[in-house]
Amino acid sequence: MWDPAMDEVTFRSDTVLSDVHLYTPNQRHLMVRLNGVGQPVFLSQFKLLWSQDSWMDAGAEGGDHRHVHTQETPPPGPRGPGSPPGSDYSPESFSLQARADNTGQEGAGAQLDKDGDLDVVRRPRATSDTDPEEPPRDKVHPMILTQEEEDVLEDKAPDSCLQSIIKIEHTMATPLEDVGKQVWQGALLLADYILFRRDLFQGRTVLELGAGMGLASIVAATMARTVYCTDVGADLLAMCQRNITLNSHLAAAGGGVVKVRELDWLKDNLCTDPEVPFSWSEEDISDLYDHTTVLFAAEVFYDDDLTDALFRTLCRLARRLKNACTALLSVEKRFNFTLRHLDVTCEAYDHFRSSLHALEKLSDSKLRFVVEPVEASFPQLLIYERIRQLELWKIIAEPTA
Repeated sequence: MWDPAMDEVTFRSDTVLSDVHLYTPNQRHLMVRLNGVGQPVFLSQFKLLWSQDSWMDAGAEGGDHRHVHTQETPPPGPRGPGSPPGSDYSPESFSLQARADNTGQEGAGAQLDKDGDLDVVRRPRATSDTDPEEPPRDKVHPMILTQEEEDVLEDKAPDSCLQSIIKIEHTMATPLEDVGKQVWQGALLLADYILFRRDLFQGRTVLELGAGMGLASIVAATMARTVYCTDVGADLLAMCQRNITLNSHLAAAGGGVVKVRELDWLKDNLCTDPEVPFSWSEEDISDLYDHTTVLFAAEVFYDDDLTDALFRTLCRLARRLKNACTALLSVEKRFNFTLRHLDVTCEAYDHFRSSLHALEKLSDSKLRFVVEPVEASFPQLLIYERIRQLELWKIIAEPTA
């Protein structure tokens, strides 16, 4: 029996909520089921703003992307609070519409009030939003979607539209150890770059580290031959596999295949035990080491120990791969007030940057690592807020002369 208390989900102080969910305009979210550990699972739709014919005809370096970026705009619909004037989007889209200009973001640094406390800037409600029946922004109102209703929604979507929609099942507010079950803006930024630099992915074998709910891997599979979508944790991987299945038509259209596998950064070897879900076969491992040319990871740099483990894994894999490889890493620079410093800091980001510097200075007889930032000037084909704190870094591992 449905408990009415579920109509008002409250978040405990020890939970973490992605900006993708936090800044979604007031609307009712579709809760479709409970996952293997009893957490509510929600369904979101991310719309690709592309014309597939134009995109397929684009040049190797992303081509003349100007018409690709503007070929298709979000369908008309009501604007939510905080959306820019004239930027309508479909209420079925779960993400926030990207702003037409970022002038307001340029001055959005960490600020303190007169008492020295962190001053959190709240997003103003739109002046046009006068509906008193809308729930307050700090409340999330899930709506249970029955299987029959889900089927009705499927029937309403034309086939052409399905090629532009990525469906992702995910949780919303989670403990820190379960943040991989949410969708983060860095994954959307990385997905945009994958779509722009399709020459890196076309017909290739690629590996995602810490894939979470698999959004970036799904996008990569529209171009790549094989995508190894990896993370750790049986329940998380099961949710990820479900998303891969939900979007299998996108990979099939590009001739790609996505394989969800366990890859623990704290272990040197891949799990090959057939009794363990999402373990590796010997054929998978051979294919991984023989053909992989691109590795990528999004928003996994929130814990220093895990950051260290990821960079060790990158180095280990790069040495074992037969081909030179490129790694793409997205990160958001997050500011926090810490009692240790009595100041606003971004410790996780600082540790990430120091790890990049150490990797570039690493003395290795076989490989050298070239690190460079990627300017976020490539087209935005997914609907999210591309704030200046979102960064993308490229690492090129190449044999030493």
